[in-house]
Amino acid sequence: MKIAQVSPLFERVPPKAYGGTERVISYLTEELVRRGHEVTLFAAGDSITRARLVSASAESIRQNAREHEWLVYHTILLDMVSELADTFDVIHFHTDYLHFPLAKKVRAAHVTTLHGRLDLPELVPLYRRFCDLPLISISNNQRIPLPWVNWYETVHHGLPPDLYSLQPDPGKYFAYLGRISPEKRVDRAIDIAQQCGLPLYIAAKIDKADEAYFNECIKPLFRDPLIEYIGEIGEPEKRELLEHAYALLFPIDWPEPFGLVMIESFACGTPVIAYRHGSIPEIVEDGITGYVVTNQEEAVRAAESIGSIDRKRCREVFERRFTVAHMAENYLRIYERLLSEQQCALDAPFGRIQKQNSRLIGDING
Repeated sequence: MKIAQVSPLFERVPPKAYGGTERVISYLTEELVRRGHEVTLFAAGDSITRARLVSASAESIRQNAREHEWLVYHTILLDMVSELADTFDVIHFHTDYLHFPLAKKVRAAHVTTLHGRLDLPELVPLYRRFCDLPLISISNNQRIPLPWVNWYETVHHGLPPDLYSLQPDPGKYFAYLGRISPEKRVDRAIDIAQQCGLPLYIAAKIDKADEAYFNECIKPLFRDPLIEYIGEIGEPEKRELLEHAYALLFPIDWPEPFGLVMIESFACGTPVIAYRHGSIPEIVEDGITGYVVTNQEEAVRAAESIGSIDRKRCREVFERRFTVAHMAENYLRIYERLLSEQQCALDAPFGRIQKQNSRLIGDING
């Protein structure tokens, strides 16, 4: 099958540090190549892939792009997709809604995986306008604000099974990975660690939009010797941090669409303590791969008893539910469905014309 994967340009594929969407695109792309498909990856020019790479920017643009420059590069990217669209069987978009006008016009089968939050009121008229485009959610909860769009399926993210290893004997520290922003609630993670008297290692990026919040609300909390801010880290450092963590703290306060770091944690055997928002109840099996909580009191109790969670079982759940093979199989099934539906749509008018011609010939001969 000839498949195009269309990635945002903010991070390379895979990202050097933070970048869940681009990381998932990388895992999917490489697995499809491994399975013998002809894959073209539209992504930043510094991406690393065994697929054919088509680039609209020499490198990822998050660090260096000026205020509106990101839109310039993404416009170029989508025009490149348009030029090559007829050469693909399926085009798989990961570019939020930027490509929607293009997707309505391409003849190739196409689908969009939405990676972000959908509960913003300004999205309603947009999705009303494009309600017929085929969409994939990354959790069932993500769909709730827009139940009436053309959802094809929910596909949970997956990781290569050898990316992380089970560590049965963890260290005595908690880990926090992701972004420092109001909705991610690293302040809750700090409070949990302080109440438990255990160190907390914070590996997180700070977006420009969140710098004031960080400086005013979070940075002063780092004075506690139990709290250590590491900053953004790459894959080897993340593996070391997660594999040896006593637990991953994920005390979010927003409708998390998925939460890739949670399944990365499971792959290490490391349980997760997470607030019940968004996808959390779908991803964390309460009492098996961690605990799902609703307040700080519950979170602290969960942290104090996290040693009762079987780390081997966490890894087993990862292997059963969240591998890249499982993710790729789900997407391939969707691609086949798209191609089948497209063929039916093409055949239907032709079939009607054939029937009309047959009747005309019959009338002439009769």
